[in-house]
Amino acid sequence: MPVLEPGERIGMYHRENAQEAFLLLAGECTLIVEGSERPLAEWDFFYCAPGTEHIIVASGQQSAVVLAVGARGRGVGGGGVYKICQVAARYGASVVRETADPAIAYANVWARLPRSRFVNYRPGWLRD
Repeated sequence: MPVLEPGERIGMYHRENAQEAFLLLAGECTLIVEGSERPLAEWDFFYCAPGTEHIIVASGQQSAVVLAVGARGRGVGGGGVYKICQVAARYGASVVRETADPAIAYANVWARLPRSRFVNYRPGWLRD
């Protein structure tokens, strides 16, 4: 259940071969569906049929809580595709080039994440 800060998106604009459903539990969001913007308020529900292009972005001045349920397309004809959308691009939620590869679609996001590093065990870290 994602908690989105104002301006934060739930992912990148995409379509998938499986259904999804979204219930806004708190806050306000902008739904971008098939290239059009629609406001979402608390308790608004969005059913996303397979093949529907969409993304949700938190709007307003407070956090938004979104209940998202879906199969993510696994085993249903090949998953999803990240699509180019001018409306979603205004929110930073569109890819520059259409792709089915999440590593490409989220490359900028993943590049900003902190990296793990391995360290050697030191005596005394574990208690007897």
